[in-house]
Amino acid sequence: MRVPSRSPGRQPGPTATSTAPARRLPAVDRPAAGPDLAAYRAAVADLLVEVGALADAPSTTARQVLLDQRLREPAIAAVLDATPQGLVGARETLLLEMARYQPNARSSAHDLTALVRIFLLSRVDVLWWRDSPTFRTDGQVRTSTELVDLEWLRRRGLLEFRYREQPATVLGRGLQAVRRRVRPGASPRTAGLLFRRARREMIALLNDLAREFATVTRAGTPPLWVTSLARSAEHQYRLRRLGYAAMVPSGHCLGWAADVELDWYERFGARTALAGLLLGRQEAGEINVVDEGQAWHLCLAPSARRRYRRAYEAEMGC
Repeated sequence: MRVPSRSPGRQPGPTATSTAPARRLPAVDRPAAGPDLAAYRAAVADLLVEVGALADAPSTTARQVLLDQRLREPAIAAVLDATPQGLVGARETLLLEMARYQPNARSSAHDLTALVRIFLLSRVDVLWWRDSPTFRTDGQVRTSTELVDLEWLRRRGLLEFRYREQPATVLGRGLQAVRRRVRPGASPRTAGLLFRRARREMIALLNDLAREFATVTRAGTPPLWVTSLARSAEHQYRLRRLGYAAMVPSGHCLGWAADVELDWYERFGARTALAGLLLGRQEAGEINVVDEGQAWHLCLAPSARRRYRRAYEAEMGC
C-alpha cells in the first residue's frame, strides 16, 4: 500500500522569468512514472524522528531493528530497490556507514540522524541517474568534454552565481586563511571548488536559481554561492578519509549535483528565502534537495535536463 504524501505545502516559487517548471512544464519534460518521491521523503522524515530517539551508543541493536523494519516499508523500499544497489545493498551500506560514523567538525553529518538523512535523501540522485557514467578519476573530470570550465564563463560575465576555487598551493591556502581572519563574514567558510567544471545543464540551472534568488532578496544580498559541483569518485574517497559525509555513489561524481551555501545568508535575512526556492523546485519535480546543514545539496532531475540544455545554449549563444 502506498504511503500518502505528507510533504509541506508549496514554498516560495519561481518568478515569471524563471525556467523552473512550475505550471508551464513542457509535456516532453514530464517525469516518467516511478516511485512516489513525496511519500518517500515523508517516510524518511518519520524514520529520522525515530532514529533521533535511538541515537545513543547503547541503542545500536535497536537502531538496526528499526532500520530493518522501516526500510522495507513500501514508500522507502520502492526507491531503494530501484537504485543500482537495491534495497538489500542500500540497507547494508547504511548500516556500515552508521557503524563507522565518528563525529567530525568537517562533516555535514553532525550526528547519526543527519547521516541517515543525507544517505537516504541522496538515494534519489542515484535513482534518477543510475545509468549515467561516473567520473572515476580527477583526470576524467579535468578533461571531459561533458564539463565546461566555469572560469572561462565567469570572465565573460556569463555566470550569475559565485564560487571560490580551492587554493592549490600552501601560499594560496595561507592567504585564504588571512582573508578569513581579517574579514570573517565577507564570504562563506568553504574550502572552495577543487574542480571549477560543471555540466552545461547544471550551469543553466544555477544561473536560473541565482536570478530568482536575486528577485526575492533585498538590495545588498550577495548572489547565490556554489560550494561544490562535479567531482571524481577518486576525490569522493579522499573526502571520506578526511571525515566528510561524502556518500558513495554520489550525484557529484555523475556531474548532476551541486552544493549551495545556506547558513551564510542568515546574516542578510535571506536564508529562509533560498531554502524556500529550493524546496519549491523540489516540489515541482525539478530537483532533489538534501539539507546538509551549512550548505544544501541539489541534484537536477532527468526530466529537466533537456530544458536546461536548451537554456544553456540560448544564454551562451551556442
